[in-house]
Amino acid sequence: MSVDAGSTKWRRFLVVSGVLLLAVVAGAVLWRLNTSAADRVGLLQINGRIEGDLIAVAPKAGGRVVELLTREGDEVKAGQVLVRLADAGTDARLAQAQSSATALDAQAAAQRGALELLRAETEVQLANARAGVDAATADLRRAQAAQAQDVRDLERVRSLARQGFVGPQSVERSELSLHMAREQEIAARAALSRAQQNLRDAELRPQRIRARTAEVQSAHAQARAAAERAQEAASQVADLTVSAPVTGRISNRYVNVGEVVSSGTPLLGLTDLSRVYLKGYLPEPMIGRVRLGQAAQIWTDAYPDAPFDATVGYIASRAEFTPKEVQTRDERTKLVYEVRLYPTADSGGRLLPGQPADGMIRHADDAPWQRPQR
Repeated sequence: MSVDAGSTKWRRFLVVSGVLLLAVVAGAVLWRLNTSAADRVGLLQINGRIEGDLIAVAPKAGGRVVELLTREGDEVKAGQVLVRLADAGTDARLAQAQSSATALDAQAAAQRGALELLRAETEVQLANARAGVDAATADLRRAQAAQAQDVRDLERVRSLARQGFVGPQSVERSELSLHMAREQEIAARAALSRAQQNLRDAELRPQRIRARTAEVQSAHAQARAAAERAQEAASQVADLTVSAPVTGRISNRYVNVGEVVSSGTPLLGLTDLSRVYLKGYLPEPMIGRVRLGQAAQIWTDAYPDAPFDATVGYIASRAEFTPKEVQTRDERTKLVYEVRLYPTADSGGRLLPGQPADGMIRHADDAPWQRPQR
């Protein structure tokens, strides 16, 4: 056998071996390609990434951005201050409202004090007026009794004078005494009239108290309205401080310090880390096996041995062409449906938006869980 013949046989052996090796490799590749999510008994695999609903953080009031306390990628707690705005007009309105509320409150307090004094004086005046009427009535009765006695005395003296027992001087003294008694009776009547008038005046004071009470109530109502306006102005000033509505991660920033924004203008984008989900796509032939509420698992490279329990929470109602960022296993399938897997428990921040992940959906109840194919 020549050397050329040996070389030829060796080359033929290598070619045949190469062809067989390629056939084995091709078969393995075809087997792996064909062993897709659709072929794994009871399980469907999807590939995607972790996403979350984006919350637009916006101010309730407009102003100039004076302080940005967070940047993209920062994790924040609920209630943490994110942005501070400033507005001179809002601050001025607050100062004006607070001054007005203080002044009206002081006026209401003064009127309340005057009303209490009026009530106290009314009680004293009523008591004094009633006592005055009683005293004037008693004086009139005494004057009337004295006058009646003087009339009887004058009649007796005149009778004695006619009989000659007394002289004219006795009659004159009795007449003078009767005249003085009548004047005292007239004076007592006048005093009683004045006392009664004072009592009527004192009895009118409760009406003045009612009128003053209405004025005090009006003053208090004005003070309360001013206090509410001050509270509203303070709320507007507080609205210039923007806080995080939930615990999450800052995903986007739309403004810079110095910019003037209006009410409702988005300042930051915040992703709620407690409500993240796996967003993936399934080819159209497989979507019929998926139902809402089916058990699932989410697998990540960061925790390869600790999958996260999940459920199917969303299935798109319309198919779409394969997105550019999604690499499907079956290149012949162009139409896919979006599917979202929601963790059944809070991941504690271990599932982060943008993180690549795989999902396993169990459409057969007795199917054992398996790792995703890589």
